[in-house]
Amino acid sequence: MSDEWKASAAGEGDAKSWKLLETTLLAGVQEQRRARRWGIFFKLLTFIYLFGALALFSPMLSLQKGSGGSSAHTALIEVRGMIADQEAASADRIVGSLRAAFEDTNTKGVILRINSPGGSPVQSGYIYDEIRRLRTEYPAIKVYAVISDLGASGAYYIASAADQIYADKASLVGSIGVTAAGFGFVGTMEKLGVERRVYTSGEHKAFLDPFQPPKEEEAQFWKTVLETTHRQFIDSVKKGRGDRLKADEHPELFSGLVWSGEQALQLGLVDALGNASYVAREVIGEKEMVDFTVQDSPIDRFAKKLGASVGEQIALWMGFQGPTLR
Repeated sequence: MSDEWKASAAGEGDAKSWKLLETTLLAGVQEQRRARRWGIFFKLLTFIYLFGALALFSPMLSLQKGSGGSSAHTALIEVRGMIADQEAASADRIVGSLRAAFEDTNTKGVILRINSPGGSPVQSGYIYDEIRRLRTEYPAIKVYAVISDLGASGAYYIASAADQIYADKASLVGSIGVTAAGFGFVGTMEKLGVERRVYTSGEHKAFLDPFQPPKEEEAQFWKTVLETTHRQFIDSVKKGRGDRLKADEHPELFSGLVWSGEQALQLGLVDALGNASYVAREVIGEKEMVDFTVQDSPIDRFAKKLGASVGEQIALWMGFQGPTLR
């Protein structure tokens, strides 16, 4: 056997070995791809199953919320956070909760547990009016506003419609006033050399434009709007609190200041000190509390969390970082 033939045979052997190794590696890669695809498929299937289960059972869970059963109870409604449209403390949600609580034949009293800095005067006024209407329609059911940490501005507007107001001695109560704030960027625009161009069909159509200098007559007009809203706020509080409010002795009650619960008691802003459990047990006489607060369904909460998570990831991917509390 010649050396040339041996070299040729060795070369063919090496080629076969490399071919076998390549085939084995490709088979491994294909197997990994198939396993990955099946893994994704089963994860997706599990997600669809859980999503469907939530969709199926969330109506049942929602019905259980706020259902008092056959026993007497105190209805509890949370007024938490900013009072504004599309928020947890929006008028639609609070009014819906109130109606459900009053319509329940086993409700012996209603507690509005408030922890809010206020918000929209329109939303607050809507809730205020509905509380007074329901009190007239169901005179046997009393409404008690219980302020925890904060019951200010529009939140106190709502509380003043109740039969009685309770607070903790350290709660912050009051802020009977109206505010509207913004920024002016005129100086910034000048430094940047940017010219503002606004075209309107009304003389005062752009009077709140932050990129133009304010005009004295427009500022005075805006002040009259705020004063009108403030007067409406004061009238509603006086109507709700009546002679209990010591406004003649303390005119600063309507200045926008806030007081502790202990001070508010002396001023007639609240009727007594106490929390929701105390009011249910000692005042209404039914310590069992049933929460009638309108809540997002599990599917809605899941969708919001999913949307927030996706938004956060997109922001991070784009190089942005969300706000943080400090």
